[in-house]
Amino acid sequence: MNTHFLSELHIYPIKSLGGISLQQSRILERGLEYDRKWMLIDDGGTFVTQRKHFELAMLQVSIADNTVTVSHKKEHSLRISFSVDETTGIPIPVNIWDDQSTGIEVSKEVSRWFSDFMKMSLRLVQMPEDARRLVDPRYARDQEIVSFADGYPCLLISQASLDGLNARLAEPVRMDRFRPNFVFTGGEPHVEDTFERFYLGESLFSAVKPCARCVLTTIDQQTGEKGAEPLKTLAAYRIMNQKVMFGQNLIHQGLGTIRVGDELRVKSFKPKA
Repeated sequence: MNTHFLSELHIYPIKSLGGISLQQSRILERGLEYDRKWMLIDDGGTFVTQRKHFELAMLQVSIADNTVTVSHKKEHSLRISFSVDETTGIPIPVNIWDDQSTGIEVSKEVSRWFSDFMKMSLRLVQMPEDARRLVDPRYARDQEIVSFADGYPCLLISQASLDGLNARLAEPVRMDRFRPNFVFTGGEPHVEDTFERFYLGESLFSAVKPCARCVLTTIDQQTGEKGAEPLKTLAAYRIMNQKVMFGQNLIHQGLGTIRVGDELRVKSFKPKA
């Protein structure tokens, strides 16, 4: 039996902007602390992402001393900062896929900065603590809630899965194309597909649904440039239900702290088809 250990831990405080690699993080009801706590919306309240706006890949987020800083990866003079608690206090209806939720604009100044950068009218909103955006009831176990993430509190990918993909590519890609929260070592490629329930720290996770991949994976997170890979290659061997799958969406029970180096302790495996 292979032993699995957490090798990387990532959060993406502002949906679709650059993520932060951590050595440890608290796991809260919606997922990892600060993960997808903020989101850009257009004038209609609909979320804005790299899927249509590749240049968002060039904006890096950092958090220190309760301050969020957004800076351009190449033009370092382009930056703005705001407090993790800063909002206008006025709730705004927001739309994420088929979900309707609530956001609170951070500030007019911050929204103007993003609007100027993107050359379109945008607002940066924070998810209020009392928002209750539910995980898809087809996969939820106990009315779990989620942040501004696409649909689930956390995403798991094995390093072996990326290594297996890169062995098929002319030019390897980085894990950041897939925006996982957890990366682990050990096992064969896509061993995460076999997990049903497992522990990280004191939290119990359930792998409820493979993650369908989109055009975002074709955007180089260091340059903002789009290509055909890795979706083209993945489509040759990772099609399930007419979608390209890579990684596992997770829900969890129990709060606590998760650390790089923690053993991923598998409690049960999915029945073999």
